[in-house]
Amino acid sequence: MTTHQTTSLLVGLAAMVLLARLLGALARRLGQPAVIGEVLAGIALGPTLFHGAVSDALLPEDTRPLLGALAAVGVAVFMFVVGLEWDVALIRGSGAIAPFVSLSSILLPFGLGTALGLYLAHDHGTDDKTAFMLFMGISMSITAFPVLARILTDRGMVRTPLGVVALACASIDDVLAWSLLAAVVAISGSAGPDQWRILLAVPYLLGMLLVLRPALRRLAERRALQRLTPTVLACVLAGLLLSAAATEWLGLHYIFGAFLFGVVLPRTGTERLRREVHERLGEMSGTLLLPVFFLVAGLKVDLSGIDASGLGDLGLILLVAVGGKFAGAFAAARLNRMPVRQSAALATLMNTRGLTELIVLNVGLQLGFLRQELYSLMVVMAVVTTAMAGPLLTWLLGRPTGHDATGAGPDAPAGSLGLTDSPQRASGPASPA
Repeated sequence: MTTHQTTSLLVGLAAMVLLARLLGALARRLGQPAVIGEVLAGIALGPTLFHGAVSDALLPEDTRPLLGALAAVGVAVFMFVVGLEWDVALIRGSGAIAPFVSLSSILLPFGLGTALGLYLAHDHGTDDKTAFMLFMGISMSITAFPVLARILTDRGMVRTPLGVVALACASIDDVLAWSLLAAVVAISGSAGPDQWRILLAVPYLLGMLLVLRPALRRLAERRALQRLTPTVLACVLAGLLLSAAATEWLGLHYIFGAFLFGVVLPRTGTERLRREVHERLGEMSGTLLLPVFFLVAGLKVDLSGIDASGLGDLGLILLVAVGGKFAGAFAAARLNRMPVRQSAALATLMNTRGLTELIVLNVGLQLGFLRQELYSLMVVMAVVTTAMAGPLLTWLLGRPTGHDATGAGPDAPAGSLGLTDSPQRASGPASPA
């Protein structure tokens, strides 16, 4: 690197970190998740405003590959943290309603998104029409578990009956959506002549779940790992990076390996250790690496040339994204006798897409499933569907209480969640008017 490249890179990073922090704090003041402001910070530095003059001045073309590398590390760490937070106990504690709602809120938007992909293929499609249609279905099916959890925390709803079910639904959605995306990546032939490597994905998955996970559990029990030492942190970092590298080599994407390594880390007896890992890596990723990802994502968003046709396509995308997810979740919740207002609140929460959607969209752009114009429209959809959650929840449930109105803990049996229309069970945070 030359002195000019180094200077430009450091100045650009400083500007992005500060702008992301500023707009993130502003978003929180306005009752929105910080990710809304951080995404807008990335878009503001891209070509949408002033035809890219700001980004060209701060980040010349020869420094952008370096940003891409930092962004990849940030996404890998983020996906590891998502896997670390994923807990099957959430699903067990919600009874039968969560799998039913999750499946419905995946299948309906996936089907509608695939149909939308068929319609958009003429103007926005790629050479692989089937992969394009399937990817559109997946992108409509995403729910961002971290953003949803943050919204519930801010509203004091984490341990309410509705919060328990929403977290369980989002955690199932995460696994289903990532599995679908992995399948599309695998069948698309994105690995080129080394496509045979995808056959090794099954033994790799089995090895992680059936060999590495029990081995880590035994190690944790034998050594009583309760403190995050520099050596333990180094091993965790090396593990997530190697797992990410393995899935990238297999012809999948590195995000799957990072997520899987977070999932296989032992839960029992390592609560303090996992919390410290989450705090250490979460701070580093959220303060520096993810703002770089927002910048890289924003550099690919150009809304300056959108015409009436583009606005029409955006309207269709929003209609399918919001309508499909809402209808799927709402109908399944009502079939499980959840009250109307809580069903609508759950469907609203399932519409939050946030950073998870951005990661999926960048995978699609990187692998050639999306073109840049449609990518820009889909980023707008991700921002809108996330931003609407807060106001709609306030309208449906009232203003946040600031503390958990606990109706049932996360391990409560399904019958005690208070989420049915039966008079003796309608004790959730908000009953229908």
